[in-house]
Amino acid sequence: MLLRVEPVEIAGEIRPGDDLGKILAEAAEPEDGDVIAVAHTVVSKAEGALVDLSEVEPSDLARRLAERLGKDPRVMEVILREAEGIVKVGRDVIITEVRGGIVCANSGVDESNAPPGHVVTLPEDPDRSADRIRERIRELTGADVGVVITDTQGRAFREGVVGVAVGASGIPVLADRRGDRDLYGRELQVTVVAVGDLIASAAELVMGQADEGTPAAVFRGLKDKLKRFEGPERASALVRDPERDLFR
Repeated sequence: MLLRVEPVEIAGEIRPGDDLGKILAEAAEPEDGDVIAVAHTVVSKAEGALVDLSEVEPSDLARRLAERLGKDPRVMEVILREAEGIVKVGRDVIITEVRGGIVCANSGVDESNAPPGHVVTLPEDPDRSADRIRERIRELTGADVGVVITDTQGRAFREGVVGVAVGASGIPVLADRRGDRDLYGRELQVTVVAVGDLIASAAELVMGQADEGTPAAVFRGLKDKLKRFEGPERASALVRDPERDLFR
């Protein structure tokens, strides 16, 4: 089966209250079996997850951490408000745990592609956001698609960032390969593939990082390819239980 990944370009800036499902439906022209990956920044902006920094009063802790990390104290205050816990304070970044158990840099607070004087936070419930986009696309086009909401994250022991799924709807985000056999007939014992993150990373190759004009990508035919896998369809399933996390 041929798999294509195509960029989805959107004219103009996404603003609070915009009908993002409709915008994506018109731009991507989706068909049954497609999967649409969309950057969390535009989802957040459509949902109004923007913070006006002129209205933020930094706490003493925010000021101390901002001085240590070379950040705007107001941005640090937003990072702390979004965090449910601090995992690690590095030389120039703070690693936090946010709602839903996601561990990420700076609580996912994004200064890029935000209006001047503002920052973008993660959606309140990215899985629910993916549901809404998927349902809206189906309402407008009749197409049953999958939706993945993406962010970029670093990884322990590896340089650079990759795309990860923070929200998902309509596709298995994990593909359990245990019980399958390798080329030599040996049964796989531990292999569970993070499909949601693979989709997010592949989407980053065509979406890019800096230009909001291409905030989404469409995978043609992928949903049908994944039908043989049964697994959770919420990106929250990708978050490892802290009891099984060797790095905390």
